[in-house]
Amino acid sequence: MTELTPQQQLEFEAAAFRRLMAHLRERSDVQNIDLMNLAGFCRNCLSNWYRDAANAAGVPMDKDQSREIVYGMPYDEWRSLYQKEASSEQKTAFEANKPGE
Repeated sequence: MTELTPQQQLEFEAAAFRRLMAHLRERSDVQNIDLMNLAGFCRNCLSNWYRDAANAAGVPMDKDQSREIVYGMPYDEWRSLYQKEASSEQKTAFEANKPGE
């Protein structure tokens, strides 16, 4: 395995995170509940983790700010453009899996 410097690791992790966010923005057809049911996290989780990191570093950030960073637009705008009502199957799977617990 190639030995990375701490700076390289940080840069590569940041690049991977940016690519993940770009991919999720391109795949607006994939609903958050689908992500939660499959992987146990969603865009909102990413925005919460981002906000937690900012706040831990002493950079005040609220939920709306971190969500706009992850979604690429205000959350309410994304919801009105892309969010669909969850099906009964999606809701049942969510309740059965209780992702995040």
